[in-house]
Amino acid sequence: MTEPESPGSTPPRYSSRPFPSSRFVPGRAPHPRQTNQGHSYAQPEPQPSSFPPEQWQHAEAYRYGIDLYNHGYWWESHEVFEALWNSAGRRSEQGNFFQALIQLAAANLKLFMGNRQAAQNLLRRGLIRLQKIPASYMGMDVARLTEDVRQRVNGPEFQTPLMCLIGLKRIG
Repeated sequence: MTEPESPGSTPPRYSSRPFPSSRFVPGRAPHPRQTNQGHSYAQPEPQPSSFPPEQWQHAEAYRYGIDLYNHGYWWESHEVFEALWNSAGRRSEQGNFFQALIQLAAANLKLFMGNRQAAQNLLRRGLIRLQKIPASYMGMDVARLTEDVRQRVNGPEFQTPLMCLIGLKRIG
């Protein structure tokens, strides 16, 4: 397998933005922004606006980042979550949440690339951050995600935990 695939059955979609033409895996594909063969070459970096956590339903970039993650576009979701992290403020509760999502995306990519130790370290760090977030935050069942990550870190087989939004109509 040269690029990640969506885990199990088709995850729900929360945004209508199209996916990139391919999933970037470092060392296996042209860099998305640095080479003209990349799927995002000459496109601007994501620059989402900050938003209050209670306005998450209207935050297209946030919902798109979750879609990217759930469908195995881990590098791309990392980019979206990182832009949101910078926009939210790195030391805020929302920033801490976005950093946890960044770490989960990076862990999945590391695991796919065969670096289980780095993946477990990132999962553990993400788990520590998630434990500082309310059980339900920005439409996500953080308690469930935390438990899913905990089981993956300690389990013999790693499966990507899905990020599920509550109270939002699914697009797909």
